[in-house]
Amino acid sequence: MMGILVHIVFWAAVLGSLTSSIYCLMVVVAALRFGLRKRREDRESMDFLPPVTVFKPMHGTEPGMEKNLVSFFEQDYPEFELLFCARHASDEGLKVARLVAARYPWVNARVITCGEPTPEFHNAKVFSLASLDAAAKYDVVVSSDADVRVEKQYLRRLVQNMKSPEMGLASCFYIGTVEEEHCGASLSAHLDAVGKSVEMSSGVMVADMLEGTKFALGPTMILRRRGFQDAGGFLELGQFYAEDFVIGNRLANKGIGVKMATHVIRLMVQNQPFWLSFRDQLRWMRSTRRSRPWGHFGTGLTFAMPFGLLGLLWGLLSGQAFLGALWLLASAANRWLQAGTVLTVLGDTDWMRGTLLYPLRDMLGGVLWVGSYVSKRFYYRGSVYVLNDGGTVDAVK
Repeated sequence: MMGILVHIVFWAAVLGSLTSSIYCLMVVVAALRFGLRKRREDRESMDFLPPVTVFKPMHGTEPGMEKNLVSFFEQDYPEFELLFCARHASDEGLKVARLVAARYPWVNARVITCGEPTPEFHNAKVFSLASLDAAAKYDVVVSSDADVRVEKQYLRRLVQNMKSPEMGLASCFYIGTVEEEHCGASLSAHLDAVGKSVEMSSGVMVADMLEGTKFALGPTMILRRRGFQDAGGFLELGQFYAEDFVIGNRLANKGIGVKMATHVIRLMVQNQPFWLSFRDQLRWMRSTRRSRPWGHFGTGLTFAMPFGLLGLLWGLLSGQAFLGALWLLASAANRWLQAGTVLTVLGDTDWMRGTLLYPLRDMLGGVLWVGSYVSKRFYYRGSVYVLNDGGTVDAVK
């Protein structure tokens, strides 16, 4: 019986190590491909400068919010407006937006409220986007989450993706960054940050290389206003948790251009206890499972460290502990190569720390992947929801 178990562990470790190594090589090639495109586009002139409306859906505040918003008020762009929307005028996020706006009176910024989402909208963010769209002045819009922090050239670089009339949407890669106010940030915050930078970017880069971009990443999207209607309209989009994926996927399926921009933004990560960070990451993993079930299933074979642990276990069970330890070390090297390549290409100045941490994050990613199949319920902003097949979401009464 023990002999059969040892064989099962061995061949499972071999299979996973092989698939994760192939995936690592694909990531390296895709990342270098992206880096070359980024270098080429960074040299191009930024002469396409239409007026832009920036959507900022808000719900409460968090450490670093003021710095995030300031980065949008300080854009080097000739004509743009900033629109902030929350459910109520007393929202703490809107208070921060008003304070920042008062320091930049020359920037066209407005604050609106949308009230509580109607029962037809299960995604409160989309309900806010509908109100923002109704108030927008310009045809080209940028939707950006409140935890995004950008450079002064952000709008100039992002809008160049819309030069072609065939292009309908572009979104950005992001570097997960622990909020600077937390010098003693927890390990869980750093693991969350490097997961956002490497794990997400790796999958997107490989998908773009193999079949083009057929989705969008929600922290930043630039599109023409008609894009929301082409994707089904706000009421339809409000049924989905991952509305960003749905918008990009539906536009691409209609033959409308969707791409990943080469401009990279920062997604600020809060210093949370491990269980809160784990819960948030598990929520997104479950959302991915429902939105892309087969692709998500295959993701389980891209993690290296869980299979490295199986290799170590095989070594211990078979009396070849040294080979098992080498197996685990090889899996870690696999992840160091992947993380170092992706973080360097993205331009992360703290790439060394992220690279060293990534094997541990890869192990956590495998745990989250397994957890995504355990339940379809999740907790978000005071309410419990159920994720349905296809990515739609229902509130639990």
